[in-house]
Amino acid sequence: MNQKVIWNIGAGVGILAIIFLAVISIKEFKSIGYVGKNDQTINTITVSGKAETFKKPDIATFSFSVTENALLVADAQTKAATKVDNALKSIRTAGVDDKDVKTISYSINPHYEYQDGLCTQTYPQTCRPGKSILAGYEVSQSIQVKVRDLSKAGTIFGSIGALGVQSVDSLSFSIDNIDAVKDQIRGEAIIDAQKKADILARQLGVSLVRVNSFYDSSDQGNPMSYGIGGGGNVISARDVSLATPSIPAGENKVTSNVTITYEIK
Repeated sequence: MNQKVIWNIGAGVGILAIIFLAVISIKEFKSIGYVGKNDQTINTITVSGKAETFKKPDIATFSFSVTENALLVADAQTKAATKVDNALKSIRTAGVDDKDVKTISYSINPHYEYQDGLCTQTYPQTCRPGKSILAGYEVSQSIQVKVRDLSKAGTIFGSIGALGVQSVDSLSFSIDNIDAVKDQIRGEAIIDAQKKADILARQLGVSLVRVNSFYDSSDQGNPMSYGIGGGGNVISARDVSLATPSIPAGENKVTSNVTITYEIK
């Protein structure tokens, strides 16, 4: 390597070193202005907004369950399927669409019984320990039903009990497209919060710059429910005749609470 090449390399390294030191120096000079000063803070105000509305429910929902036991799985399934099919036929006849009927659980479980041990009658007496033996299988299926014609909800709900199902869970009324309702009242809650922010800003003599954070809490409220049966008890035809009065759906309250934090200057 000749002397000229070595000189060029050395010059390049020197220039890079000078640039590096210059950058470091500029950074240090800039930091001098912040010595002894607190970090820059953002001034904010926080306001809340609220809106609520009352809507009539447009769907009724309930579920029923069938549980059957048999020595063989196939027999237990057949017994359970027969009752479920009869119930579904009744529901379809009442005008409920198949898309509004779905299985929410289906299980097959072995059923065991404990057999006590046996002891000999002769001396010296010996005993065999007790043991669990397979006594059959339990098949259980639960169906959820959505009724869109609320005028039929009580009748359909009560009639299922006459078909030998083991339980019918509470009938509840709700709003099918609840998200659309929540979107509507969220907008109203935001407007309420914005009005409060404008008033507060004028009172404080500041200006709103931008939204710093946003939090939304919406609540559908507790839907009205009505129950018969339950607890694994079979509802008889007589029970049904007493359990199918006119059931008012009432109204559901939907509430939205928002909290908005604004940056101010």
